[in-house]
Amino acid sequence: MMINTRILYSFFLLFSFPLFQSVSFAKKPNILFILSDDQSHRSVGCYPESPDWVKTPHIDSLARDGIRFAHCYMSSWCMAARATLLTGHQSYGVKSMRMEGEYPGSVYNSKDCPFWPSVFRKEGYQTAQIGKWHTGVDNGFGRDWDFQKVWNRPAFPENSGNYFKEQFIQTNGKKAIMTQGYSTDNYTKWAEEYVRGGHGKEDNKPFYLWLCYGAVHGPFTPAKRHFDRYPNAKVDIPEDIYPPRNGKPEYSRTKEQWIP
Repeated sequence: MMINTRILYSFFLLFSFPLFQSVSFAKKPNILFILSDDQSHRSVGCYPESPDWVKTPHIDSLARDGIRFAHCYMSSWCMAARATLLTGHQSYGVKSMRMEGEYPGSVYNSKDCPFWPSVFRKEGYQTAQIGKWHTGVDNGFGRDWDFQKVWNRPAFPENSGNYFKEQFIQTNGKKAIMTQGYSTDNYTKWAEEYVRGGHGKEDNKPFYLWLCYGAVHGPFTPAKRHFDRYPNAKVDIPEDIYPPRNGKPEYSRTKEQWIP
């Protein structure tokens, strides 16, 4: 039986891809880290717990040709998961990071809470992040990231619910610009442009790209082209979606939402 939290797979694809790699830095592979938000392993086809109607052929291919984690533990929610993935600590061990100010405001001390992309920079990598950012108003550009094109959710509370359209996008720490289009498609387009040499990518350096999607975090908003993808699918309600949850702390036993 696979033991897992909600973001177990979470598109947790920390694969070293030799994408467009030159011989000059063959010993330092390019790294593409793709993260999906609040995604259950039950919604990924390569896991036995997923329903038969779940179709995720591209992720399944990566799992088949690479490594699929069957037992993995991490913080199971949005900001907490990001804190874990940026520091290597479980959420309770991430120093100084906390929610503060108007929701979804958050802060951290970069000295108490260093992010490991800065280590890649010291090792000669060009670091980049594209997509959703929700780990403090300070997005780390210039310290952790050489290139950044992000929806800085905690910096703009008035825009914090716009997961999939009309987002304030910041590029390299500059003034945010209202951006149209479906966010998942935008992030993918920008990432492909970067990998192919755009957005100031330096060809003489290996790259580390952290591609962070807002999907499948609520509000659940598929692209229009996917509205009719599963017309007859039956979704069984997981046993842990409604309380009581015996054996859990009081807060987890009674909260009316999915807590694995």
